[in-house]
Amino acid sequence: MNDLLIRPASRSDVPAIMAMLADDPLGAQRESPDDPTPYLAAFERLAADPSQHLVVAERGSRTVGTLQLTMIPGLSRRGATRSIIEAVRIHADERGSGLGTRLIEWAVEESRRQGCLLVQLTSDVSRTDAHRFYERLGFEASHVGFKRVL
Repeated sequence: MNDLLIRPASRSDVPAIMAMLADDPLGAQRESPDDPTPYLAAFERLAADPSQHLVVAERGSRTVGTLQLTMIPGLSRRGATRSIIEAVRIHADERGSGLGTRLIEWAVEESRRQGCLLVQLTSDVSRTDAHRFYERLGFEASHVGFKRVL
């Protein structure tokens, strides 16, 4: 893992991120990696927002993982800032290598560095392996999440 670099994503990373987002049963249903237009527009919005941290994990010149970390200031918890970890993806060849742990540890440390008092994430109910992974890293399934498609 010493040859691993976690860095801010660039526009040129978008195709590799798109491929990882689509490379699982849920992503295959909701992603369209054949059309980069909406992904590139979203990348520009993310890059312009200092509260958003889209990162990639790179080994050599190959993108092997990604996640998005969002900082959210709030009034609850005595004005605490919290972070949300989203869109964690590991390249199929790297799953089980410890890369996911490294990415999540990076996100937790970056959240701490930015003064967050809480790190949270959601995971689709069908991703039972991911739930065990997050619990092993100290996350607690403490809430019930709801979504509404618009």
